[in-house]
Amino acid sequence: MTDVEYPETDPLDTEYHPDTEAALLQARELVESGRSMPMSASVLVNKDEVLAFVEEALEGLPEELRRARWLLKEREEFLAQARRESDEIVEAGRIQAERMVERSEVVREARRRSETVIDDAEASARALQHEAEDYVDQKLASFEVVLERTMQAVQKGRERLQVVVDLPDAEDEEDQSGESAFFDQDQP
Repeated sequence: MTDVEYPETDPLDTEYHPDTEAALLQARELVESGRSMPMSASVLVNKDEVLAFVEEALEGLPEELRRARWLLKEREEFLAQARRESDEIVEAGRIQAERMVERSEVVREARRRSETVIDDAEASARALQHEAEDYVDQKLASFEVVLERTMQAVQKGRERLQVVVDLPDAEDEEDQSGESAFFDQDQP
């Protein structure tokens, strides 16, 4: 815990210090019990008595403020220390729990088992990937064969359509028939 300056007297000991609250209450009582002036909110009180109570309150006020500040400071320091200690305890507990779990044979066996399962799963995934690639390759190869046959059939069909027609020259036809080589369907 940090070093704290303690006051020379006990801050909770009111026997040696004037009580500010009591002095103020007495001054209020004096004002309340004073004779009121007719037709006014003013009260007649003994000036010396009221001033004595106010003076007593003023004398005690700095001491009470000092005691209150001291108590607040002590409270804050105590709470800060308690927080630090609780944080240390929680951290120590967490570390100890982690160590206990790490030492556990169950954890070690689970790690070994999980590594085995992961290795098996990776090997199975690789095998499945190779099988899928082989299947796709086979399908593409058969598609290639069908496509080649289709291309050959298309090529043969195109070759058959490319028949060369020998047309007589336009001048030769006019000479032979005296008509144009083109047929006009609109003419009779």
